Amino acid sequence: MADDIRADVPPEVNRRFTPEEIERMTAYGDVLDRKAGDMLFREGDKQIGCYILMSGQLDIEFFENGEKTRIGWLEPGQFTGDVSIIAGQASSVFAQMKKDGQVLHLPHDKLQRLLVEDSRLSDAFVSSFMARRAWQRASGRSSVTVIGAPYNRETFAIRDLLTKHDLTFHFLDPDTHPLAAKALAAVDLTVEDTPVVLRGKSLRLVQPSLEDISKAFGLDLLPDGACADVLVIGAGPGGLAASVYAASEGLSVLTLDMAAPGGQAATSSKIENYLGFPTGISGRELADRAAVQAQKFGARIAGPVTAEALERVEDDYRLTLKDGRSFGARAVVLAMGAQYRKLPIENLEFFEGRGVYYGATPMEAQLCGDATVAVVGAGNSAGQGAVFLSQTAAEVHVAYRRANIRDTMSEYLVRRLEETPNIHLHPNTEVTRLEGCDERLRKAELVDNAQNKRFTVDLPFLFMFIGAQPCTEWLPDSVACDGKGFLKTGPDVTNLELVRAGWTLDRMPTRYETAWPGVYAVGDVRSGSVKRVASAVGEGSVVISDVHAAISEKSPGEPA
Repeated sequence: MADDIRADVPPEVNRRFTPEEIERMTAYGDVLDRKAGDMLFREGDKQIGCYILMSGQLDIEFFENGEKTRIGWLEPGQFTGDVSIIAGQASSVFAQMKKDGQVLHLPHDKLQRLLVEDSRLSDAFVSSFMARRAWQRASGRSSVTVIGAPYNRETFAIRDLLTKHDLTFHFLDPDTHPLAAKALAAVDLTVEDTPVVLRGKSLRLVQPSLEDISKAFGLDLLPDGACADVLVIGAGPGGLAASVYAASEGLSVLTLDMAAPGGQAATSSKIENYLGFPTGISGRELADRAAVQAQKFGARIAGPVTAEALERVEDDYRLTLKDGRSFGARAVVLAMGAQYRKLPIENLEFFEGRGVYYGATPMEAQLCGDATVAVVGAGNSAGQGAVFLSQTAAEVHVAYRRANIRDTMSEYLVRRLEETPNIHLHPNTEVTRLEGCDERLRKAELVDNAQNKRFTVDLPFLFMFIGAQPCTEWLPDSVACDGKGFLKTGPDVTNLELVRAGWTLDRMPTRYETAWPGVYAVGDVRSGSVKRVASAVGEGSVVISDVHAAISEKSPGEPA
């Protein structure tokens, strides 16, 4: 895609197909004659597929800060889109013919087929789509604007959701940014209406819920009653691995998450001990890559959604969501992971999103520049977060109840903490009280249990990385859990639990199978699992062989 604004774009962004490659793609689409001025698609359109320009010229435009701008144009051999079109998400741009010509349109379903069936073309498309998204992120250009107070809980949740779905946006603080008042006035709103989400001229959301945003941006396109071979609940490393392997082996896959792909791993600013990444990779980037990989093979990913009930329908399963939709599947992979535990502090929930956070990503780091922050926890996630925050914060206090942090944290991270001058370690210490004003966190009281000493630290930001609470409370009791709520699988399921669950097969559960036949648990939600990204990925990939075997035992047909 040629560009009006920057000439130093990576070559993958401007990739051009040869006439021979375009000829191969005609089997997947339709050649269309278009006149100058014809609109191929508009801002907000969903499941638009991909357009390859064969002749003429195609302009790519969007509205940014109220102004319509041409951000680039296509010449023959070039094509539209970034990773959002693989999932069918809403477009943030317009595509209009500048000169008469022909285009090859690959509809969304045909593009999906091509990505699976033609490896060379698939690699070309996916690498270009990902390069374009990365270039857009680096350029900061976007048609999406979020307006709201930075320490407002609802504003933070909106920004967090868009960031987790890798959607670039402008953030305007109405108290400090000169464009905020102008942007609000242009859509007949005031600061009292915030938080507000705008997308060019096509979208105006006032104090939206996360479900409103999901619907508007096409983050959840699953219709009520959708069915699949495999339903994956949870899109952390284990769920994404299961989705990739199941979809790549020809199974139809629905993957659901309560937020966005990545799970708890996505809150890690840098994972340095994951195989194959010697310089490290952020949890967010790892999740984004895995989600694209799963979608390339045809998996459908949706979020945020809230699971409410799982039930059997003869030999199959039905999942019901809080919004009333239900989905059917022949097998289920439970990969909901675990959430960080909350401290038993009286006013903790009030300060969540107002100074208390459960992840240290670039968005949180922007909030706490040159401030004093505290990190609570002694695991690798806490260590990674503390090191990352130390790059922008004035001081980082790491509080943990253990006497020796090496009991639970990798040695390389402990040494990194010890060698960073603005990180201060507080063993045998826990947070006991929070104080604030103007609806923001201002102070935290800590107690050193070894010395029976209490002290107060002035800090506007507190990051929690303590323990793990499995997300299993919504499941039926007969899907057996251990005493801490983690799902039992394989040999850990007792005979009595199998009887209570109605197990009638002439075999015992396989290694990752729960007390319900054909329902599996992988990753952090599974009892006895190693709480590491690599182990969750391994379990998610290995379990698919068992899923295949279970499905083959059933009679052919559509899931319930």
